[in-house]
Amino acid sequence: MKKSQIRKIILKRRANSNFKHKKINFLSLLKLLNQETKDKKIGFYYPIGSEICTLELIENLRKKKYIISLPVLEKNFKMSFYEWTKKKPLKINNFGIPEPIKLKKIIPSTLIIPIVAFDNNLNRLGYGGGFYDRFIRNLEKSKKVLKIGLALSCQKINKVPTNKFDKKMNYIFTENKVYR
Repeated sequence: MKKSQIRKIILKRRANSNFKHKKINFLSLLKLLNQETKDKKIGFYYPIGSEICTLELIENLRKKKYIISLPVLEKNFKMSFYEWTKKKPLKINNFGIPEPIKLKKIIPSTLIIPIVAFDNNLNRLGYGGGFYDRFIRNLEKSKKVLKIGLALSCQKINKVPTNKFDKKMNYIFTENKVYR
C-alpha cells in the first residue's frame, strides 16, 4: 500500500478512536527525559485535530525549567524551532498549524514528534512533507538527537513503507505501551 493510502486510512481511524479520552503515560515520558536529556531544550509540536495533546506535558516540563520550542515551517521545506511560552502568541501557518513568532531560535536535543502511523521497528509515517526527516538529518550532522513519537495504539501498522530519507524514532509512546 502507498504511503498516501495508509495516511488516509490511519488518520480516519485515529479521528474515530475517541482520542480525547486516551492518554499517554506522561509520567514514564518524564522519567525518560530526566534520564536521557543532557540539556533541557525540547522541540514539541502544537497539537491539531486528533493528534496526541502535548499541552499538559509542555506545561509540566516548563515548570521543571525545560526550554520549550515549537516548529516553524520555512521556505524550501525547511523547519526551525523557536522558543514558545504561553505568554507568546501563536500564528497560524499555511497548513493551519499554530507556530510561535520567530524571536528566539532553539536547537533542541530532544524532539517530541507527531505520528500518523508507526510499526514495531520504530518507523514513523508523518503527514508527507518530510519536514521532520530533513530537520533531523541536518541536526544529526552536529549532535545526537532523542526522537520520541507520540501516537495511539490504533495507529500501529505491520510495516511502514520507508526510504533512505525516513528517520526512525528512538521511542514511541502510546496509551498502552512504550516501543523502543
